[in-house]
Amino acid sequence: MQQKFFENKKALVVLIAASLVVLVSMGVRQTWGLFYQFFENDLGINRTQFGLAIGVQMLFWGITAPLFGMVADKYGSNRAAFVAFLFYIIGSYIVLMQPVSNSIFLLSMGVIIGAALGGTAVSVPVAAVGKYFSDKNRTISVGIVTGSASIGFFIMPLFTKFSNDIYGWQNTIQYFIYFLIFAAICSLFLFKKEYIDTTSNSFTRDQTTAKALSEAFKHRGYMLLVAGFFVCGFQITLVATHIPGYIQQKGLPEWTAAAILALIGFFNIFGTIGMGFLASKYSKKNLLSILYFSRGVILVLFLLLPSSTFTALAFGVLFGILWLATIPPTNGIVAQIFGTKYLGTLFGIVFFSHQVGSFLGAYLGGYFFDTYGSYDYAWYLSVLLSLFAGFVHLPIDEKPLLRTA
Repeated sequence: MQQKFFENKKALVVLIAASLVVLVSMGVRQTWGLFYQFFENDLGINRTQFGLAIGVQMLFWGITAPLFGMVADKYGSNRAAFVAFLFYIIGSYIVLMQPVSNSIFLLSMGVIIGAALGGTAVSVPVAAVGKYFSDKNRTISVGIVTGSASIGFFIMPLFTKFSNDIYGWQNTIQYFIYFLIFAAICSLFLFKKEYIDTTSNSFTRDQTTAKALSEAFKHRGYMLLVAGFFVCGFQITLVATHIPGYIQQKGLPEWTAAAILALIGFFNIFGTIGMGFLASKYSKKNLLSILYFSRGVILVLFLLLPSSTFTALAFGVLFGILWLATIPPTNGIVAQIFGTKYLGTLFGIVFFSHQVGSFLGAYLGGYFFDTYGSYDYAWYLSVLLSLFAGFVHLPIDEKPLLRTA
């Protein structure tokens, strides 16, 4: 008998709720760079201060992801995400009130919104969905949720540009707060589901968080997965943060950078959903290796081919397909090895590694440019990291962990 994709109506509700949560959370997050000029003119926030705030945001996003994951595993993803959205709303409101000092701006934009992302963007909603789907269908459902983030990446910057031009940046952030309230209501439908043991026996039913963490940190495959996801964070943040400067350095039209980012957001929809389907049929670790090697090839071609609008746009399409396509197989490996009882916690830790990479991708890109007058060394490092990630996934043992009492 063929297995149903949705085991029950709750699974459908949770999938829709998670998709809307991620769309709003990640969509709003993607737009802050479009406010830089307004923050500089009206709040006196310079480029260094703004960059530091975004870097701190990335770190706190990573730090709080496993913490909110623990809350979600114990009390439910709906409670964890709702509390996180309250932080998101408070942080955005402080920015709207035009903070009078850099420290308050850093607190709101960096710490508070960063902490909020730990419970609203990717890890908690993805874990909530993962618990409602079987091993066969989990990566597909996760691909759908991740793809909704790409819709946010595509729609929200367009809305923000329009709203900033017509209504002003303060009204735009006020609209953001309304969106966040809507998403907070949606998060209440991330219903908690009792743990399904997909490993070997019922011993895991009584497993504590501490024991689960100890078990994961002793598992070679899990640590390799953590190392590999660091590379994903480094690469996508390097591109998202520094592709405008690189395009300017190459003398290409100014609109090219915005077009690249828009293409990345659009084609990532197909990449994440497609990878979700592939990961339900083929080895997840092998797919990840192929993906990271492919990123390296695309980066090399982008650097070596003559700079032109065509090659830049082609880069946006190809890199967009691979952008967040790492998430379905990465999350799927964690669930496949350890089961779903502590999926929020364990994937949250993997995601923390991603955010450390994100911080370094943003920082080192700027550092290399300020030091050497070129982004080339950052791109070279990204290519080397592609090779590292491609090889590091190959030894991962994807088999469910055998546990004995």
